[in-house]
Amino acid sequence: MNEYDIAAAYIKERIAVSLGDFRPELAIILGSGLGGLADEVETPVVIPYGDIPGFSVSTAPNHRGRLVVGLLGGRRVICMQGRLHYYEGHSMQRIIFPVRVFARLGVGKLIVTNAAGGIKRDFTVGDIMLIDDHINLQGTNPLVGPNDDSFGERFCDMTFVYDPEMKEAALRAAEKAGVPLRRGVYIAVTGPSYETPAEIRAFRALGADAVGMSTVPEVIAASHAGMKVLGFSLITNMAAGILKVRLSGDEVIAVGERQSKVLVGLVRAVVEAL
Repeated sequence: MNEYDIAAAYIKERIAVSLGDFRPELAIILGSGLGGLADEVETPVVIPYGDIPGFSVSTAPNHRGRLVVGLLGGRRVICMQGRLHYYEGHSMQRIIFPVRVFARLGVGKLIVTNAAGGIKRDFTVGDIMLIDDHINLQGTNPLVGPNDDSFGERFCDMTFVYDPEMKEAALRAAEKAGVPLRRGVYIAVTGPSYETPAEIRAFRALGADAVGMSTVPEVIAASHAGMKVLGFSLITNMAAGILKVRLSGDEVIAVGERQSKVLVGLVRAVVEAL
């Protein structure tokens, strides 16, 4: 058994103790200030990352670092309550490890959420952006190195990485729930420093609408493994130079927590609609 199979077997054993032959069909990665969605999971099985062979432990603020498995909106889900970031010092291989384990568990769909800075000038703090596409400016790719053919082919197509059908389901769910939903392009940088105003102007010229320090590695790995992906960014601050104020990590988390109920409700509605 390789390390992915070992981790998947351990998770299956932990799930089986409480839920029997329960097979997650949908994975959800919860970003900064958005971990409250995991508290909505019914009949939860909670597994700390540190217990799982091969998993790294999250050190980012307000990331609880555990899997929550159970039912959400009638679907069998496995939630990452907190993610891993490149700026924490984790390798790309460690960052995507959970996604590959989810693939081994038979998960076919992934929803990613994150806290992001708004680049588009008509965005406001608290907006939710449906991710239409992304730009990878993290300086590397999680698929660099020997290809693991058991997940996917060497050259992974990214044309429809954010699944059109899942996006349509999200738009319908948002309209039904009365949640205004923005759309745009997410650009990923390494962090942990925030961007300069000059960088934000450059990112806008590249076509980016929101900026963050996560999400793209997991999305690439999911696409490589044949998973369908849907993504949301919660705009927790306007990016550097737009409002002429200093940026604060504490404020990002605080806004995420205040607005998380809206995103939690939306993701639940989307899960029910998938």
